[in-house]
Amino acid sequence: MPDYREKLWPTPWIYIVSLLLIPSSILVLAPVSMPAGIATGVILYGATVAALSVTAPVVEVADGRLRAGRASIALADTGIATGATDAAARVERGTGLDARAFLVIRGWVQPVVRVPITDPSDPTPYWLVSTRHPKELAAAINGSRRPERTEPGV
Repeated sequence: MPDYREKLWPTPWIYIVSLLLIPSSILVLAPVSMPAGIATGVILYGATVAALSVTAPVVEVADGRLRAGRASIALADTGIATGATDAAARVERGTGLDARAFLVIRGWVQPVVRVPITDPSDPTPYWLVSTRHPKELAAAINGSRRPERTEPGV
């Protein structure tokens, strides 16, 4: 059972705005064939909905690993995760963004969690991950970290 799991589904307004593909296809293809315009619009809308749904990334904390989309990292190689909302999230995604950071961000999910990478051989300074629940994701990352082993007498 994962400590945290979230799929970054598009918001409903994305699907509603995508409906504009139908009348625009009709408008473009009406001089040629009205049925072709309707069919094309419906097919384009269906393909768009399918693509948005299938490509929505999963963010998960389980088994000592953070998974964001297709990427995965051991929590032992991460620092203290911090969540950001509103203006702080805009800075994280914009002017405060390091070009070397690994990103799993979606425009329709405003809050983010910043996860520093502590592995000295990794050139990525941090991961920036979109989430609708930044406090819960940060708590899951920080709470799932396994205590470091120490050798006796060291």
